[in-house]
Amino acid sequence: MRDSKNVLITGTSTGIGLDCARVFLKNGFRVYGSVRKAEHANRLQKLLGEHFTPLIFDVTDHEAIDNCAKYMGEELKNDGLACLINNAGIAVSGPLLHLPMDQMRTQFEVNVFGLLKVTPAFAPLLGAKENHPVRPGKIINISSIAGKVAMPFIGPYVSSKHAVEGISGAMRREFMMFGIDVIIVGPGAIKTPIWNKTTEKEMAPYIDTPFAKALLRFQNIFVKDAIKNGFESDFLAEGIFRVFKKRKPKVRYSFVPQPFKNSFVPRNFPPRFLDNFIGKALGLLKKDNR
Repeated sequence: MRDSKNVLITGTSTGIGLDCARVFLKNGFRVYGSVRKAEHANRLQKLLGEHFTPLIFDVTDHEAIDNCAKYMGEELKNDGLACLINNAGIAVSGPLLHLPMDQMRTQFEVNVFGLLKVTPAFAPLLGAKENHPVRPGKIINISSIAGKVAMPFIGPYVSSKHAVEGISGAMRREFMMFGIDVIIVGPGAIKTPIWNKTTEKEMAPYIDTPFAKALLRFQNIFVKDAIKNGFESDFLAEGIFRVFKKRKPKVRYSFVPQPFKNSFVPRNFPPRFLDNFIGKALGLLKKDNR
């Protein structure tokens, strides 16, 4: 059975999505990439060339997703999709005790419900139908080390990525009947614009809460370290392509800088030990008033 040479990547305007588009194009694939604005579509069309097709939809706009899925079905006919990379995402931060509920809803609308809408819309092109003309495709869901490790003050992002991990496991087992594999890629810190928003400015609404000093320490210790020492997004994109090319991939891949410190320790040390370590670093431990 022949392989498709078409891929769909959500969130290709910048960062991981843009570099994934570059890598797949370099390796002879036609790339369909979602962007939210027409100006981004025009910019990427000029930047990436004729084998890149921008699709204008926000992952929270279900009607636009359905329209693009219909267009691609007519466009690809018997060629199908080799891969869907669910990459679009945002990071909402703030202490959960004071976080406005609409911000948590926005986090889940993009990172979770967007994935749950995009995947079924394009699943027939991956092989979720009878008599699919090409080899069934793969789904690669971009999670995060935050899908396994819960850090304070990025609770919305952490919870959305934990949801992506669980959804991906359920999808993988359900989609076996179509031959569609579902793989998680959970990177650590990546130098992408998503973290530029996790700044003192975003934390400003919480300056009058008891968390003010801890938030500043979090910004100075963890976020700035992630920006400074994280992988470049093109490094991750190359890794994602290698995962895609594997005939028998693992169910999950991690790309984490300084993996012992940033992955092994937080995932394997006792949770209370980590609570104390993070609490001391950020000044979150309750003082003994006796």
